[in-house]
Amino acid sequence: MNLKKKILIIEDEIAMAKVLSKRFSSEGFDVLNARNGKQGLSMSLKERPDLILLDIVMPKMDGMTMLSKLREDQWGKKVPVILLTNLNDSKKAIEGMQSGVHDYLVKSDWKLEDIVKKVKERLS
Repeated sequence: MNLKKKILIIEDEIAMAKVLSKRFSSEGFDVLNARNGKQGLSMSLKERPDLILLDIVMPKMDGMTMLSKLREDQWGKKVPVILLTNLNDSKKAIEGMQSGVHDYLVKSDWKLEDIVKKVKERLS
């Protein structure tokens, strides 16, 4: 039996979240959604997805804060996280890499297919 890979999309931009969810579902993934870092953190620890797509700029708790809290957890230390953001900020990218982020993708620089490909590479 082939278990579906579970990914959590933490994104406050509803249109972006819908597009990503729809695409990943059609690619055969089990998709979970959270609208902010606080919700994303509790959902991550409860659901333990195989990979997290994480936005940086969000209400309630930003992505970098959520990431550092996630990394305090034994399971959370190891889960692959891909930052997906509109911020083209090399400082944030470096900060992300130091927190064990696997990729830092600026939304405007990437097509949906590329994001799907990155996720599949991470999970293979």
